[in-house]
Amino acid sequence: MNQHTYLVVMAGGIGSRFWPFSRTNHPKQFHDVLGVGRSMLQLTVDRFAGICPPENVFVVTNRDYRELVHQHLPALPADQILGEPIGRNTAPCIAYASYCIAKRDPQAVIVVTPADHAVLREDEFRHIISQAVDVARTHEVLITLGIQPSRPDTGYGYIQFIDDDTSGLPSGLKKVKTFTEKPNLELAEMFLRSGDFLWNSGLFVWRADVIVQAFHQYLSDIAEVFDEGEAQLGTAQEEAFITEAYSRCRNISIDYGIMEKADNVFVLPADFGWSDLGTWDSLHRMGRRDENNNVIDGDAILYDTTGCVIKTPSERLVV
Repeated sequence: MNQHTYLVVMAGGIGSRFWPFSRTNHPKQFHDVLGVGRSMLQLTVDRFAGICPPENVFVVTNRDYRELVHQHLPALPADQILGEPIGRNTAPCIAYASYCIAKRDPQAVIVVTPADHAVLREDEFRHIISQAVDVARTHEVLITLGIQPSRPDTGYGYIQFIDDDTSGLPSGLKKVKTFTEKPNLELAEMFLRSGDFLWNSGLFVWRADVIVQAFHQYLSDIAEVFDEGEAQLGTAQEEAFITEAYSRCRNISIDYGIMEKADNVFVLPADFGWSDLGTWDSLHRMGRRDENNNVIDGDAILYDTTGCVIKTPSERLVV
């Protein structure tokens, strides 16, 4: 485990597609979605044990959820729970965390992950992440993890890659050619047949200085905001600065703002039993199904029921 490896968990979403289980005041990342006794946020941080030192974990969330983060991760220092005043998509979120980490450790390698993913084969996951971290530490690259697609899913973004033997990088890494956001079924089927498309996992690995430089080059307006207030990060003035900063930041994703434009973007193909648990359908695919194709978490008596997800509190019975 390298002391310069950092984890950034993006945990500010409201999980509207998981309604009514996920509510604005208690979104899905704070729930035990998989029925294993750990919330999605806790499972996400657990997954990086052995990769990232516990003291190098940062969580970016809505300010309204900071106390929930503390309840789920009580060992996490308060100054490593970064509260956003409003949602501005992933680019400002990543800029906030990256500037904080770069100020603390100029040699940092950062892994960025959403808080709502499920991974079945965690040993393979750690191997892939460690490989990406090692490459990012010694190369000025922006790495994203691409998942081998198993079906023409219209709910995921896709990454097209090309083989580039001239990059000087380990053979597993592929040069990114295009990003496509949530295609229609016909296009998704074509992507699956082509063999050179991967699902966009939303997992990223890069050095702190490399991503900050990318902000300067491709999202200079956001970089300018954080450059001006960098001295206030980690001080009593941070919250006031971030409130003002977010009022000046546009709503833009890291994919659209940087990854689709930069020429040093590489994808590492992976297959570790991944799912973005964004919808009830995704939970149904991940869950253990009974003989009637139902996924049951709780006490339930079923009659003439097929293909459903039943999730109830333990103290209640559903008929």
